[in-house]
Amino acid sequence: MKTESIIEIARDCGFTVAEPLDPKTLKHLPEVREMCAADRCQSYNKSWSCPPACGSLKELEARCSQYDKGILVQTVGELESSYDYEAIMELERRHQKNFQKLIRHLRELELDMLPMGVGACRLCEKCTWPDEPCRFPELVFPSMEACGLFVSQVCKDNGVPYYYGPNTMAFVSCCLFK
Repeated sequence: MKTESIIEIARDCGFTVAEPLDPKTLKHLPEVREMCAADRCQSYNKSWSCPPACGSLKELEARCSQYDKGILVQTVGELESSYDYEAIMELERRHQKNFQKLIRHLRELELDMLPMGVGACRLCEKCTWPDEPCRFPELVFPSMEACGLFVSQVCKDNGVPYYYGPNTMAFVSCCLFK
């Protein structure tokens, strides 16, 4: 399937931005992964989509290297202020919902792909990691950060803005495919 067709599907799913991504630009940085280990988002070692459950940086880099095409998607929104927590959370929910919708569409097309989302998986109220298998293994995927990707740099390296001005926020995900 052509990248342009996948970009059109992404736009139909409601993303503000959908652009090509060159997988060769991805740099898997240990320092990004170390931020996960610092547990700032309180998901480290608590979710199948986060380290260490999602795999080592080396394993994720090897998975990414299997793909030669990709897309970058963003949900961009305006905030009343940089402290507008409600608007930030709503924007993230919309982005997550649109990304799940995109992944469902691409799976229906039987596309060989690797989605990378935003933050920890939130499909279940309480994740089964590490005691039980994932309830929805076909729906769980790592975040870009879990893969060691510095999101703003990925955007820059692919000619996509990351910063849209004061009182705006962009949530970013990507999907690699063959």
